[in-house]
Amino acid sequence: MTMRVGVLTGGGDAPGLNAAVCGLGRRLLAAGVELLGFRDGWRGIIADQTRSLQDANFQHLLVHGGTLLGSSGDNPYRKPERDVPKVLDTFRRHRLDALVAIGGEGTLGAADKLWREHRLPVVGVPKTIDNDLEATDFTFGFFSAVEVATRAMDDLRSTADSHGRVMVVECMGRHAGWITAYAGVAAGAEAILVPERPAHLEEVCQNLDRLRQAGATSALVAVAEGCRVHEGGSCLSSMEKDEFGEYKTGGVAQLLARRIQARLGWEARHLVLGHLQRAGKPIAFDRIFALRLGARAARLVLEKRFGFMAAMRAGEIVDVPLADAVKARKVLSDQFLDRYESFFLPIGGL
Repeated sequence: MTMRVGVLTGGGDAPGLNAAVCGLGRRLLAAGVELLGFRDGWRGIIADQTRSLQDANFQHLLVHGGTLLGSSGDNPYRKPERDVPKVLDTFRRHRLDALVAIGGEGTLGAADKLWREHRLPVVGVPKTIDNDLEATDFTFGFFSAVEVATRAMDDLRSTADSHGRVMVVECMGRHAGWITAYAGVAAGAEAILVPERPAHLEEVCQNLDRLRQAGATSALVAVAEGCRVHEGGSCLSSMEKDEFGEYKTGGVAQLLARRIQARLGWEARHLVLGHLQRAGKPIAFDRIFALRLGARAARLVLEKRFGFMAAMRAGEIVDVPLADAVKARKVLSDQFLDRYESFFLPIGGL
């Protein structure tokens, strides 16, 4: 009997999603497997919304950003009594032998629970521009996002120099400052502020003022959207939570720019990179990386090694338990932060 496999792409989109589907599809179709796509992440399998991938042009798909399957942040464990049975019913209705979930912490967390609690045969592929998944050195999409952020900071440097301004650039990163750190280091930012360490406005302004006194006419500040900014004994960042109990993010760059200008009289502007970081075509590294991860996931399916995820370890593509990938959030380590601190004035972040 022909093997039948489903695939979904969940969570926020990331450059390389189509490449991962390409790596998975080419390997499975070559083995005679029928591949069925579910639209819009977990929402598609909950509502039984599908797309056939038998005739997909995977060779051309490789280069495109976004995801041909669509994506969403839906998760069957938000309302498990209602939605988990729907997932299981859809799986049985299509006579699937396996499901490949491509996504980040939320998508893979749901896949891990379905495997542990219902023995649903799942395989994972790690995707998030935030690079905050354990058990893998990197996730595809991260380096494409870093490239976008770095180029933006490079370009902003010229206008900052021309007008003698401080430019505050906000990067994505609710809990982890990987994009901000890598792009900030690459662009030579004078200050890098990340969620892993508190940012103190007084220290930021003192060090910027010392830069100006030493002859600097402009400065670049890279800040992660989830950075908590303190002034005196108060936190200036929003303490309001969203429907999932997470602190709302965004706006920290505008807040910093206003406070810097008010305190120092140094003109400051802000720019929120936002979804530009996850948009557009993946860079070559992420295309190849995602392709390799997808092909490894296909191998896991064919070998019936379920409950595992394809991952990168020391440059090699390996298999790791899904549970290891979602047991904790991967953030910038103290070792990383301390290592690069010598490159910058210690302004609350690196």
